[in-house]
Amino acid sequence: MLTITQALYDQIVAHSRADHPDEACGVVAGPAGTDRAERFIPMLNAARSPTFYEFDSADLLKLYRELDDRDEEPVIIYHSHTATEAYPSRTDVTYANEPGAHYVLVSTADTDDAGPFQFRSYRIVDGEITEEDIEVVEAYEPA
Repeated sequence: MLTITQALYDQIVAHSRADHPDEACGVVAGPAGTDRAERFIPMLNAARSPTFYEFDSADLLKLYRELDDRDEEPVIIYHSHTATEAYPSRTDVTYANEPGAHYVLVSTADTDDAGPFQFRSYRIVDGEITEEDIEVVEAYEPA
């Protein structure tokens, strides 16, 4: 299960809506080994595409160096789908190389009459997609 604060949830949705019609992408980092999403890091979609996202290689290298320096890891890797449901594409699965991460997809298309977006989370390990429940909390319990 993904547990995420309302503030982080809102930031991911806002970034996805702001970048529409292009796909948005980013990371939420947290202390290594905790599975606790804390630091919102919106990234630039280097592809600038409504159907594909790509992290800029220089930005990604900088991000991983920063995570290492701060003893953090990517807890959530997110991106948006602008015309389809919030479900990983074959390309998304191919690029899913963080087996411990939650892969969050936000659809900015109204594909299910449930409102202007969908917010869903998956684990993607060895090409296998498993959807997981999401718990949105006001704040995390003290560690």
